Amino acid sequence: MSDYTLPRAFATTVVGSYPRMKIAEEAIRRRKAGEISEEEFHEIVKPAIREVVSDYLWAGIDILSDGEQSREDMVVYFAERIEGYDRGDWVLVFDNVYFRKPIVKSKLRYIGPMAVMDWEYAVSLARNRPVKAIFTGPYTMVDWSFDLAYGDKRELVLDMARVLRREVEEFAKRGAQFIQVDEPALSTKPIREEAELVKEALEILFRGIEAKKIVHICFGRIEKILPYILDFPVDQIDLEMKNSSFRLIPFLKEYSYSKEIGFGVIDVHSTRVESVDEIEQDIKRIVDADIVGPEKIYVDPDCGLKRLPREIARAKLKNMVAAARRVRAELGYE
Repeated sequence: MSDYTLPRAFATTVVGSYPRMKIAEEAIRRRKAGEISEEEFHEIVKPAIREVVSDYLWAGIDILSDGEQSREDMVVYFAERIEGYDRGDWVLVFDNVYFRKPIVKSKLRYIGPMAVMDWEYAVSLARNRPVKAIFTGPYTMVDWSFDLAYGDKRELVLDMARVLRREVEEFAKRGAQFIQVDEPALSTKPIREEAELVKEALEILFRGIEAKKIVHICFGRIEKILPYILDFPVDQIDLEMKNSSFRLIPFLKEYSYSKEIGFGVIDVHSTRVESVDEIEQDIKRIVDADIVGPEKIYVDPDCGLKRLPREIARAKLKNMVAAARRVRAELGYE
């Protein structure tokens, strides 16, 4: 367990991914080519994780991650480590971004820890700061896969949740204080039935888990399903805000939002480095809206930083921390 004392308000954190180091890219290539084992792969990736954690500590981030240096893709990584999956073909995601959409070919089964070892290594480097345990959620895993085995989306999503529950338990028994599930696919289908399916899956994932439970959802028309998201069995909802010009704030107020909020103030799609003054004013948007108290507001980027140059990601995080500290001091939370 971490003995680092988090700030009483506006704790800074990250959503997960970080620009991938060359050594991690080479390790991914070698593993796919069958040149190294899974154990060797995670050993080779360790220097990349060390660099990520070093950048976070330099910037002053309160709650860290391992930077997802092992993950070529957020879905493929887990699909390659769950029994029942097969490799798929290349499909276009957006712009000129492709990934191999995996195929569910038989009943899913948990083989063993998938992301735990990288998280544990990051914990060993974090100087007693907490490190988020992060994984791709069951809804997104299914929505971004081809199903040739189940023929029923709900059945597959809930079965996936049972598989990933085993990973959650591995994190929890090793002392993870923050466990985050990423469900970006939900925002692409913002209708009640899909949100209710995600809720069912989250109940399987998190029932009885003592850690801080977080769901991250980004981009899309989230306001259409916000009333249903508010019922999710989590402590915190982490939302993209900056890229959409803080469009969600009035909706959060309208629906009497009361959970903790991960408040995105960094645009991960832009290489422009937001100034400290700009980020400070953006944090004050959620403060002035008086939706939840400052102690329930976590300051972070909109999403993962993996598509940015490393020096840009570092600068953005440094300014984000400085802005959070300013607001904290101004409101008497230092």
